[in-house]
Amino acid sequence: QVQLVESGGGLAQAGGSLRLSCAASGRAFSSYAMGWFRQAPGKEREFVAAISRNGGNTRLADSVKGRFTISRDNAKNAMYLQMNSLKPEDTAVYYCAADLSTSVYTIVVATTLYDYWGQGTQVTVSS
Repeated sequence: QVQLVESGGGLAQAGGSLRLSCAASGRAFSSYAMGWFRQAPGKEREFVAAISRNGGNTRLADSVKGRFTISRDNAKNAMYLQMNSLKPEDTAVYYCAADLSTSVYTIVVATTLYDYWGQGTQVTVSS
């Protein structure tokens, strides 16, 4: 029901910033709780951030709290991840995901509960 495309990845220096975008197709973007996940080489995909359908509730992984900000603009069918104070350990492929939720308040953090995934965008942070 929705297609997701990530963009904004690239190479950054430690302490720098990147802004990731997730563009969604369709006209029912507000029906989906959204999330960002990342996967580093040799590691499992891990939760980064999540946001409820209307953007009222957000949650960040402890590893990025205070540095990353998740947001969404339902009018633009887009979700964003502002990444500041980047660290080398942030290096990973970042994926956006959508969950068809019945609640506008729902925060989804489990990978297995998401219904749709983008193809990912590479973020590399050098020291």
